[in-house]
Amino acid sequence: MPIGKRRSSKEQRGDEPAILDTEDLDGPDMHLGGSPDPDTISLASVTAVTTNVSNKRSKPDIKMEPSSGRPMDYQVSITIIEARQLVGLNMDPVVCVEIGEDKKYTGMKESTTCPYYNEYFVFDFHLPPDVMFDKILKLSVIHSKNLLRSGTLIGTFKLDIGTVYSQPEHQFYHKWAFLSDPDDITSGCKGYIKCDIAVMGKGDNIKTPHKANETDEDDIEGNLLLPEGVPVERQWARFYLKIYRAEGLPKMNTSIMANVKKAFIGENKDLVDPYVQVLFAGQKGKTSIQKSSYEPIWNEQIVFTEMFPPLCKRMKIQIRDSDKVNDVAIGTHFIDLRKIANDGDKGFLPTLGPAWVNMYGSTRNYTIMDEHQDLNEGLGEGVSFRARLLVSLAVEILDTTSPDIMCSTEVQVEGIPNISENATGKVEEFFLFGAFLEATMIDRKIGDKPISFEVTIGNYGNEIDGLTRPKMGSGKKDGGGSDEESELIQGSSDEETEVDRDLVSVSATPPMRPVITDRNYFHLPYFERKPCIYIKSWWQDQRRRLYNANIMDKIADKLEEGLNDVHEVIKTEKAYPERRLRGVLEELSMGCSRFVTLANKDQNQTGRTKLDRERLKSCMRELENMGQQAKIIRSQVKKNTVKEKLKLVQNYLQKLRFLSDEPQHSIPDIYIWMMSNNKRIAYARVPSKDILYSLVDEETGKECGKVKTIFLKLPGKKGFGSAGWTVQGKTELYLWLGLNKQRKDFLSGLPNGFEENKLLKGPTMHSSPPISLIYTMKQVFQLRVHMYQARSLFAADSTGLSDPFARVFFSTHSQVTEVLNETLCPTWDQLLVFDNVELYGEASELRDDPPIIVIEIYDQDTVGKAEFMGRTFAKPITKMSDEDYGPPRFPPQLEYYQVYRGNCTAGDLLAAFELLQLGIGGRADLPPIDGPTDMDRGPILPVPMGIRPILSKYRIEVLFWGLRDLKRVNLAQVDRPRVDIECAGKGVQSALIQNYKKNPNFSTLVKWFEVDLPENELLHPPLNIRVVDCRAFGRYTLVGSHAVTTLRRFIYRSTNKSANNWSASEEVVINTEPEPHVKKVETVVKLDCTSDAVVKLDMNEDDKGKKKKRKKGEGDVEEEELDESMLDWWSKYFASIETLMEYLRAQEALLAEAEDKEDMDITAEGAEIKPDDSPIKGSKGKEKGKQKGKGAKNKSGEGPERRKAKIYELQVYNKELESEFDSFEDWLHTFNLYRGKSGDDDDQNMADEDRLIGRFKGSLCMYKLPLADDITREPGFDPSLGMFQGIPHNDPINVLVRVYVVRATDLHPADINGKADPYIAIRLGKSDVKDKENYISKQLNPIFGKSFDVEATFPMESLLTVSIYDWDLVGTDDLIGETKIDLENRFYSKHRPTCGISSNYAIHGYNVWRDPLKPTQILAKLCKDGKIDGPHYGPSGRVKVANRVYLGPTEIEDENGLKKQTEEHVALAALKHWEDMPRVGCKLIPEHVETRPLLNPDKPGIEQGRIEMWVDMFPKDMPAPGPALDISPRKPKKFELRVIVWNTDEVILEDDDIFTGEKSSDIFVRGWLKGQQEDKQDTDVHYHSLTGEGNFNWRFIYPFDYLMAEEKIVISKKESMFAWDETEYKIPARLNLQVWDADHFSADDFLGAIELDLNRFPRGAKTAKQCSIDMIQNEQDMPMVSIFKQKRIKGWWPFFARDENDEMELTGKVEAELHLMTAEEAEKNPVGLGRNEPEPLEKPNRPDTTFLWFISPLKAIRYLLCYRYKWLIVKVVLALLVLAMLGLFLYSMPGYMVKKLLGA
Repeated sequence: MPIGKRRSSKEQRGDEPAILDTEDLDGPDMHLGGSPDPDTISLASVTAVTTNVSNKRSKPDIKMEPSSGRPMDYQVSITIIEARQLVGLNMDPVVCVEIGEDKKYTGMKESTTCPYYNEYFVFDFHLPPDVMFDKILKLSVIHSKNLLRSGTLIGTFKLDIGTVYSQPEHQFYHKWAFLSDPDDITSGCKGYIKCDIAVMGKGDNIKTPHKANETDEDDIEGNLLLPEGVPVERQWARFYLKIYRAEGLPKMNTSIMANVKKAFIGENKDLVDPYVQVLFAGQKGKTSIQKSSYEPIWNEQIVFTEMFPPLCKRMKIQIRDSDKVNDVAIGTHFIDLRKIANDGDKGFLPTLGPAWVNMYGSTRNYTIMDEHQDLNEGLGEGVSFRARLLVSLAVEILDTTSPDIMCSTEVQVEGIPNISENATGKVEEFFLFGAFLEATMIDRKIGDKPISFEVTIGNYGNEIDGLTRPKMGSGKKDGGGSDEESELIQGSSDEETEVDRDLVSVSATPPMRPVITDRNYFHLPYFERKPCIYIKSWWQDQRRRLYNANIMDKIADKLEEGLNDVHEVIKTEKAYPERRLRGVLEELSMGCSRFVTLANKDQNQTGRTKLDRERLKSCMRELENMGQQAKIIRSQVKKNTVKEKLKLVQNYLQKLRFLSDEPQHSIPDIYIWMMSNNKRIAYARVPSKDILYSLVDEETGKECGKVKTIFLKLPGKKGFGSAGWTVQGKTELYLWLGLNKQRKDFLSGLPNGFEENKLLKGPTMHSSPPISLIYTMKQVFQLRVHMYQARSLFAADSTGLSDPFARVFFSTHSQVTEVLNETLCPTWDQLLVFDNVELYGEASELRDDPPIIVIEIYDQDTVGKAEFMGRTFAKPITKMSDEDYGPPRFPPQLEYYQVYRGNCTAGDLLAAFELLQLGIGGRADLPPIDGPTDMDRGPILPVPMGIRPILSKYRIEVLFWGLRDLKRVNLAQVDRPRVDIECAGKGVQSALIQNYKKNPNFSTLVKWFEVDLPENELLHPPLNIRVVDCRAFGRYTLVGSHAVTTLRRFIYRSTNKSANNWSASEEVVINTEPEPHVKKVETVVKLDCTSDAVVKLDMNEDDKGKKKKRKKGEGDVEEEELDESMLDWWSKYFASIETLMEYLRAQEALLAEAEDKEDMDITAEGAEIKPDDSPIKGSKGKEKGKQKGKGAKNKSGEGPERRKAKIYELQVYNKELESEFDSFEDWLHTFNLYRGKSGDDDDQNMADEDRLIGRFKGSLCMYKLPLADDITREPGFDPSLGMFQGIPHNDPINVLVRVYVVRATDLHPADINGKADPYIAIRLGKSDVKDKENYISKQLNPIFGKSFDVEATFPMESLLTVSIYDWDLVGTDDLIGETKIDLENRFYSKHRPTCGISSNYAIHGYNVWRDPLKPTQILAKLCKDGKIDGPHYGPSGRVKVANRVYLGPTEIEDENGLKKQTEEHVALAALKHWEDMPRVGCKLIPEHVETRPLLNPDKPGIEQGRIEMWVDMFPKDMPAPGPALDISPRKPKKFELRVIVWNTDEVILEDDDIFTGEKSSDIFVRGWLKGQQEDKQDTDVHYHSLTGEGNFNWRFIYPFDYLMAEEKIVISKKESMFAWDETEYKIPARLNLQVWDADHFSADDFLGAIELDLNRFPRGAKTAKQCSIDMIQNEQDMPMVSIFKQKRIKGWWPFFARDENDEMELTGKVEAELHLMTAEEAEKNPVGLGRNEPEPLEKPNRPDTTFLWFISPLKAIRYLLCYRYKWLIVKVVLALLVLAMLGLFLYSMPGYMVKKLLGA
């Protein structure tokens, strides 16, 4: 498959020349008479294959090696920051991060629903990209997990790695993952995890956004972890994957086993037990196993339940063979959900089929150890058809509120009814025809056994593998037996049935012995007899799908080719690229409208699925829209907008490619296998749609009925690496596939001049296809190959050079050029003549459409075989014998051809090719060839005069500065090196360095040589730099070499004096704002050095200042004036980072705005918008936007924005300084010297790291002679320095280097616990500073705040290495990562990075000027060096430099507050605008902090973290600098928070009274500061509260250390008993208060909680009544306060908990008072805990009910007697008295009565 850029075939030229040529005839650079004009020579155009292509041949694919399937390094880094809103009460949550099988856990946080972790995890993988991107990343929160129990799952979140990798910068940064419960889909959100996820491949570097104070990230809904375009509210959905049946399975057992089985079972069964396994979103589903069946029928559906849209892109479907020993995959298919759904307004849910999917994999012959088994697993390109499977997919969005829904997400498998026969379309008979016109370049390794070619489509034509007999009447297989044939044909109702009855498919060419071409290759001697194959096959007729894909493919190919042309025109700086672009857009809009008319046919064909209908609708919508937009863009293309519009159109190309990829298969792909001795050697695969025939031209496949050059490659892993680069065989193959009934034209595309040779002769056989073609027409040609030169070839020898020669193949001939020793840029200048080349076919066709020429470049080795270095193709320009040899076509022009080695480019070849027909007069008629001119070269013919480039004389001056970092060569150190420069055969040698160790610089700085070079700059040969070491006895050893491929950047172009338009008389006055702090805007502009749309804001700054000052006036007075003494360097740093963040946000907003505007421009039909007003036009609009953005920011921002107006800032670069300032190569360039072979890796740049052997510093300057006089006559011109005037001397110089390291971020963990103990090490020359004792324990984002002074002598010690090591108690310390800085280039650069220029001049305070030279001295020196008039200081703060006047303030305050007059401010103003100076201006580097990636040599290309730092350099011969700035980290300030809990109210009542059963609660309040759970404090208990009211008057005291700038509490504690030292944690300042119910015999009951962020919490309510849960739920509407500003606050706050429906409910209110004091204040006013001394709080006035009965029983009895049951007791006593009296009465009554009666 050709990759992207290079698919530019011009097939349609023959059919429709009108569009292109009439559109663009307004430039001289269009094709005249079909030949390229000299100007159209395309640089590195793939090949001249693209020049004159008619429609008989299609373009070959140049890239050979399959890139997929090869493992690569990946690193997934995940930071779990915190979790919020976890559902549950009083939890101990742990987060588990799981990728595939790997699991890692965070620590456990106790009793909190919003734990803060800030833990970093890294997973390393070495896998093929497809496997990597399908891995599922799962985040889950588990409650109370420990060693003994696995804990309970709260919720999970899943996405695949591919989704992360496709994000901008391959990362999600500070996003919230939505947790859901997989066991209960009705439960809704279970909480959120805030995390960063990044996926890095080799060579990706992740730009971490700056860590600043994050306030807006607390908006969870706005920052959900979802890709762009996925709705925030995702719903649950069911994915129904129906699996009906499969066909054509291969046998999965050996025939011996079959015989054994047959002996036992007595019947011959199919040798496979298939089942289907589906993997989706980390879940696996399986169908049942169908025993012994090649055509299994399952009729089952697998149901997945997953959130929709799912964050997993692909569903993997595998047919597997069930076997107890060896359960293996038979074939794999991936369903890409993006291709079967559309998320637009008129979009549709994922749907597929019912449709057949084809599976490809390893060859079908069964072996127990299949070497290509990976192919069956879906890795790499399948080399054979395996099976096809009938599936359909549907998605249903669930309504989770309905009661009868199944809650679990377990995978379900259910049976489904059978599907009708023709549901997938009507079965039609297809006919495939192929003719092999030539077979050459067959690898000699194969041996000389007879070779044949086999062509298969599905299982048809597969001769070797045993085939099953078809089961159905409309059979699917064709084994070539006529009994089957006849059975199959019964069903076909063709008029040809009679004839076809005997038609047997011929799927293989007859075997033929190969003939030797040259040392490496054979060819097959077909000569005039070309073998053919033809196969009949039966498939469901789904051609419409393929037709639509073909139309879109052709539009895309044409567009790609056009865009490549436009790129060429721009690259080669030709005239009128805009005209070509307009032509391309015109073609695009015509193609789109043609699609809309064609695609709508055959609407009611059988077997059309829902996806077919929906895709058609969306494709038509897209293309119609694209066509209209193309028209509008066409009207907007202007010379200055070409590049912008080109980018836009590039997006269309991607969209077209995406749309044309059809997800529902129909006819399987065609495989061509080369067989030798019945073994399969090499194959090629041709997509069936590419050769499908249609009556409508646009729908025909691009290779249907054309001769295609096909290169055969080795299957599977054999084709990786260098084995895959050698061609196994090259065939010229003609293919045609179509319905059998449309077959009459199947031969029409072949080159004419043949007779058909049929299998059977006879009158009825008129329509049977031929088995071979016999060509009667033969033309004889002479081919002339003009091999001029090649450049940037691959280094194949250990010296880092090669000995290249080229081998040219044409038809069955081959020749080689001479070998040129030790060069990567050979100039062969050789003409190869191929005589008597016989080509078959009509002369006129061969003129327009000659076969291609293959050029292979090899490296000659003295021993062994030549090594392959690359390959390219070309088409010759053909002259027939009756044509003239003259303009415009002849002599041909040299062109550049891109050379490929596998998938990588490996240089360019400059050559021309002509094919001349031999007429009657033989060679005499051909243009003469001059004999060999150079006697030394022997009989080698040079490239003739008309073709070789026109030369003129150039002088090349070379600045030799020095050599650096030379490594050992053959174990010996380099001692006396010399540099040889060579270009086009001429050259110059540097002076010899006498002792490399002592001084690696050259004594003679400038030398020059003269050379003849082509006039055309694009044809300039490369310049070679070689370093040799001169050893004893006149021996020389090559150290390393470097080829400068393009000299264009070193061409001297004389400056046009008038261009500067600064006439000397005119003065330009620049008024810089006198208020220095306004320089904030400056910062904004400075950052963007790469953008071309930045204009200095000198004039706009005034109103900017006013705006800020006005803002200050209006603001609330609460903000106190900033105290100068409070500010330190960190204040400046944090303010600057804030600015950087704002700037980046503004950039994003601007980009979005520009894109919106772009879309508006396009959709506005271009009517009323003038194209020139488009935002791309430029800088001014962009700046206004920036102003607007900043203004808006100021209005909205609260405190910090106003405060910032007072702080001077520095510049924070979020990349290295080098990338911002072009590596400081303003005059001194660094050339890397290489030695050793290039890597065989895909990614050659990475391998180059190991080959680097040193660096040469110097420069080049070339110019045409003679030189204009005015240059050499300038005053002070030193002829010995040539063009390098004014460069400093290169003697050794002593320098004080001061390295400041601010902090490191995102370090790669080095210890088992997922942390590291980093410290800094600095190496410069012999100095090696290790700051080991100051390591920072268990920290991945350490703040170092250190400066180191190192003395160095340039040039010996100029490479500074700053490393971060991980401290280990035992064993050696590990390197985490390092960064290297070339100090020398910095030191000598004109940008003056030795000491950054501050935004303002001050002599004391945090912004003190730290350069030993004051601004006035720097300005004077710059003016002197640049020979500029000035500086002239005038009164009232003016300075004049050249013809520009700067204004500025004139006074400065010293430490004592006294004002002094000074000129420094205006001098500084001039320095800050130095880039505006005519002639010598360049941007001076401001005071800055740069961010550099840390790399580890063991993990090349993968960033291991980043370091923020800067370097100052002070030469020792200048005044000494002051002491280093103090940037030591701010010490956290000690505070004490005093919380008094006064009362509670409305606390819910939990307990039932034993005696009375009434509700009560025994309330107490618990509180702690986040991160200090062990320091939690409880009030006493208010027993037996009946109303929920509790009185406490209880004081909590929390001392803590706090970093004001970062708003974090700093805690140092040991992680575990065994930890060696304390670890420092930074945690947000949050106060947790909880209310509990005390129980004595069981655990206390948790009632409710509140967490207050001390920086931002709702102001307490004045009374309990006003306190409601709204204070938490609607935070945004509440007035917020910060305890750090208020210091003391009292009020009522709500307690809340979540009920079973996950709703927040109010569970109480607390009246509390918060009082914040600094440690010193607290010491002066001590207070006691609880109600203790000093300053005791009074006892609460609790009602008497508040005690516990068994603690004070008497009290309890008294209470019970006196209060509760008083009346009851009174009543009972009275009742008892009455009863006693009654009893007594009854008791004494009888006796009394007797007494009375007896009268006693």
